[in-house]
Amino acid sequence: MKYNRLGNTGLFVSELCLGTMTFGGEGIWTAIGELQQEDSTALVRRAVDAGINFIDTANVYSNGQSEKITGQALKDLGLARDEYVLATKALGPMGDGINQRGASRYHLLHEIDASLERLGLDHVDLYQLHGWDPVTPMEETLRALEDIVRSGRARYIGVSNWAAWQIMKALGISKQLGIASFASLQAYYAVAARDLERDVVPMLESEGLGLMVWSPLAGGFLSGKYAREGETEGRRASFDFPPIDKDRAYDAVDVMREIAEEKGRSVPQIALAWLLAKPAVTTVIVGAKRIGQLDDNLGSVDVELSDDEMARLDACCPLPSEYPGWMVERQRSYRSGARAGEAPKED
Repeated sequence: MKYNRLGNTGLFVSELCLGTMTFGGEGIWTAIGELQQEDSTALVRRAVDAGINFIDTANVYSNGQSEKITGQALKDLGLARDEYVLATKALGPMGDGINQRGASRYHLLHEIDASLERLGLDHVDLYQLHGWDPVTPMEETLRALEDIVRSGRARYIGVSNWAAWQIMKALGISKQLGIASFASLQAYYAVAARDLERDVVPMLESEGLGLMVWSPLAGGFLSGKYAREGETEGRRASFDFPPIDKDRAYDAVDVMREIAEEKGRSVPQIALAWLLAKPAVTTVIVGAKRIGQLDDNLGSVDVELSDDEMARLDACCPLPSEYPGWMVERQRSYRSGARAGEAPKED
């Protein structure tokens, strides 16, 4: 297991992060997992034994049950507080009330306390906005997160599912106000779902934010268990999420299956290894319902893809050309040799 620095912080996290969305199984989350305490604790134990020091949850997962189960598992395993990095998130509805959702100061200051109570902790290491709130002024949200950090209830802050321009605006406000700024982005990224590469990845690399990947197997679609002729099993049969171009995904699975057979590996291990090889990726969040699934995912850290294999995977699902991307690429040639002291190229 390798450990990477989370963005521009001094915090190091394992290249695989244990996701806890399968813990609990209440409401809509039953389609993802219904693991109760004993099985959940066993998964946490296996992950920690394998070197994972990073665990991610959220208040909305099974209406708070995931946080409760995660906190109890950490307690039952007797882990010292400085042996793991715990992340949670807030934004989604935690009740029917109009103010029981969003990124307002009112909601965030309530939810951090509620999360800590469920987890049985006095602080989390990473507190993340779970998405975009179009109503709350960004300055209000960022000042609330600053108060949470200053109070000691969170060590770092992050964001999930935001566009590049939204993150850049937030970074600018944080710098102007001299308050805590985002250390990381949690986002959907997979070999057959590469929209992130248009604007978000270049922004992350430019600003030094860490990238936490969720749904690296595209909701199980890239596990290799689905056939073009029909999808009759697995999570996708009842919960077809996240969205994916299935024709492109099948093409990706075909290539990954070839590479997996050549290496004596599984298709999911190849999908995860592709992500782990991407420079922008800090950690890949893996979730599981069974120890066997987790063990297979853990095996991805030992898979080394050659340049040729990476090229084959990149080529199977290229992003369609889009403006202004194609113009940026065209005009990049004007300065492509500048660092090497070469003369500029003519177009």
